[in-house]
Amino acid sequence: MVLSEPLIEMRNAAFAYGARAVFSGLDLDVNQGELLSILGPNGCGKSTLLRCLGGALSLNEGSVRLGKTELSSLPPNIRARRVGFLFQQHTPSFPFRVFDVVSMGRAPYLGLFDVPSAADATLIAEALERVGMLHARERPYTELSGGERQLVLLARTLVQQPEVILLDEPTSHLDFRNQVVSLRMISALVQQGITMVMTTHDPNHALLFPGRVALMKPGGTLLTGPAAEIITDATLTATYGIDIATFAVPRHSGSGDLRLCSPW
Repeated sequence: MVLSEPLIEMRNAAFAYGARAVFSGLDLDVNQGELLSILGPNGCGKSTLLRCLGGALSLNEGSVRLGKTELSSLPPNIRARRVGFLFQQHTPSFPFRVFDVVSMGRAPYLGLFDVPSAADATLIAEALERVGMLHARERPYTELSGGERQLVLLARTLVQQPEVILLDEPTSHLDFRNQVVSLRMISALVQQGITMVMTTHDPNHALLFPGRVALMKPGGTLLTGPAAEIITDATLTATYGIDIATFAVPRHSGSGDLRLCSPW
């Protein structure tokens, strides 16, 4: 796949929580139309890096540009139109309708006292249909399963119509089936040309997608490149501190092998 010039450019980036440095001198590009998977052990800074890429956290040093515009220079409502976040699964507090939860994604386009228009309602319905949840539009959000809630939150992000969607371990609280459902939906959106950056603790998730990965080690160093080159026995073993092997299994469809990894 031929990628265009970077949509997001992070240069010489540094971030610290007080005296604890998370990363420094870090460069990273996100190309238009790709899914970039950020891998690494717990506590290495994946979520922090994602928040810095989207402007939710401010760098101590360096810069992040979105489409050649310095991200920190954008007002919050404009940044929300251009960057969508899907954070880790959360516990809902109020029984809003699914339709109303998704409508919150239109907030960056509305004034303080505005309500969603008919055009907004069409976008909301289209987003719900896109993620396969239109049938649940009148159901209370609190009554959905974890996997269903994650799809609704993805629909809410889609109605923002952002240039890039940042996903922070989107399958971390889901059972096996709902992990597969969510990953298939992410794959379908990438195939439609939506730019995404996804953090994950499971290298197998990154191996399911074509494209690049960024393998993050404690201390904030990154190895970036195609998944087949970056996700190897040696790099995984060094990153996670246990013996890990990659291997191939035949696909049921017969279209080549599927690469996976597992601890020995």
